[in-house]
Amino acid sequence: MQTLNDGDYALQQRLRSLRPALLSDALGKSGAMSHDMRCWSANPRLTGPAFTLRVHTADILMVGIALADCPPQHVLVIDGRGELNTALWGGITTLCARLKGIAGVVIDGAIRDVGEIRHDALPVFARAAVPNAGGAEYNGEIGATIQCANSVVSPGDWIVGDEDGVVVVPAGRVLAVTEIAERLQDVEKRIAAQVEQGRDLAELLRYREVLKAKARSPLPQMRFEEG
Repeated sequence: MQTLNDGDYALQQRLRSLRPALLSDALGKSGAMSHDMRCWSANPRLTGPAFTLRVHTADILMVGIALADCPPQHVLVIDGRGELNTALWGGITTLCARLKGIAGVVIDGAIRDVGEIRHDALPVFARAAVPNAGGAEYNGEIGATIQCANSVVSPGDWIVGDEDGVVVVPAGRVLAVTEIAERLQDVEKRIAAQVEQGRDLAELLRYREVLKAKARSPLPQMRFEEG
């Protein structure tokens, strides 16, 4: 079973120090899953490469198989097709995933056994909770590019979550996005330090200059005459 290599482990540590909000900013204010994707467990800090699964609607057969196949330190991302009235995950699967060393689970669907999960250290993100359990009869798809809570997720994309929600960082952009987010984090710290010293936020971010510049700018239609 493949675990993280040294490079991926180092990247995971860097991403763990960054909030999803910073990563979303670094992605051009994008990358976040739907607003109702939230953490139900005791630990909302989630970081790892995606191991993807698409299930048949309201069916848990492939969830158990993907749980067995998911490598340690990876995030199991489940495309439950947005079905919110059938639980695809519960207390026992949470226990299994934590004991395996899986980094967490993100489900475009529902969970149950919230009373148990809320005390567990495994990050468990889902869109809803409901008592109904799914069947266990139909095939699904492991390792495909999936849709999860209005976000496209490919195997190996980096998944980062906290109290705000979940952001998907494409594998091909992760290094560049991480570097930008680290710079943004440094800038935010410097802004906060200035605000604590009494500086005005609008002045620091030059909001009034933006308004003045917009006031001088012509309407788009007037550019025709200027040209």
